[in-house]
Amino acid sequence: MFTGIIEALGNIAAIEKRGGDMRLQVNSATLPMAEVKLGDSIATNGVCLTVVSLLNNGFWADVSNETLSLSSFASAKVGQVVNLERAMLASSRLDGHIVSGHVDGLGQIVNCASDARSIRLTIEAPANLAHYIATKGSICVDGVSLTVNRVEGSVFELNIVPHTAAQTIIQHYRAGTAVNLEVDLLARYLERLLQAKQPVRNGISMATLADNGFLRARK
Repeated sequence: MFTGIIEALGNIAAIEKRGGDMRLQVNSATLPMAEVKLGDSIATNGVCLTVVSLLNNGFWADVSNETLSLSSFASAKVGQVVNLERAMLASSRLDGHIVSGHVDGLGQIVNCASDARSIRLTIEAPANLAHYIATKGSICVDGVSLTVNRVEGSVFELNIVPHTAAQTIIQHYRAGTAVNLEVDLLARYLERLLQAKQPVRNGISMATLADNGFLRARK
């Protein structure tokens, strides 16, 4: 599990095609590699990768076909800068939100605009993920825990403060950039619980929540 608070930036140093999937070498000058062990999990642009080989300044990890089908790693390039976060400790503060590192799909940057000292991002999510995204809810974008400001259909808006922009790859975003999206875990499990009672064909509605006891009736 992760928090969505980026620890370091790295870069993809090598890509090896392996029997239909791939293996990546990721290097970083600032991730504390002395504390990383074989088998550890490192979120790389929000994707939970398992360390299969250690280097002095980086690691190798395998990327499965499932991950390639849902993430931007399908178009990864040598030299690409990536966000990095080691798995959280149970004794640590949960500064962001609970992130699994299991990417749900690709979004696309629609617009990047200055807003005082911040950056206002507009992102379009895949239609099948849109109903999980709520105003003032949490979403993980390329491994970064962010708060949703506004939602309209499958398009949502985020505010990026200067510190977050400077410490992540968000500073390099442009209109058309593909980004890894992970929706809030609670939304996914809530939908699954409702499906156990009755099929959810068009997403979760207020009526569905009320019918299943998740909303209190107004007096």
